[in-house]
Amino acid sequence: MQPREKVRPDAGAALLDLYDEALPQVYGYLLARCGWSALAEDLTAETFVAAVVACRRADPPVPSTAWLVGIARHKLVDHWRAAEREQRGLRAVDAEPAPADDLWDERLDAMLAREVLDAQTGTHRAALTLRYLDGLPVPEVARVLGRTVHATEALLVRARTAFRRSYTALGEGGPR
Repeated sequence: MQPREKVRPDAGAALLDLYDEALPQVYGYLLARCGWSALAEDLTAETFVAAVVACRRADPPVPSTAWLVGIARHKLVDHWRAAEREQRGLRAVDAEPAPADDLWDERLDAMLAREVLDAQTGTHRAALTLRYLDGLPVPEVARVLGRTVHATEALLVRARTAFRRSYTALGEGGPR
């Protein structure tokens, strides 16, 4: 007789069973610490994606609410670190006064960007404006446009590509 292998419960199924109970707790944990619902929603989604990835490993952890909150904590810290890196970069750039010629170039770049944006299709223009000028997170852009988050992400990729192509062509003296 061969020794029997221990049968481990399916971590993915356990995570799915835990989802409804843990979601409000993970979201509440993040919201209480970041104070912004859109960010808390994004980090909650990232937490569950990371949990799914962990459950697919060869030796998956046993899912629990405490484990999910731990993942959420790491996601929040990662967000804060990234935000701090961005702020340091902005402070470094802001500390150096721009020469007058650079200000003129910036104004011309802004005018060119507005011209390119105006030439985009209505859907692309709306998505780019909501996301980058209004600063809405992707799920909010999706809600405003009446699309799914995944469809909105794909739309933004296409819109950025079209914008970049037009901006480059116009910047190189292409058709106006």
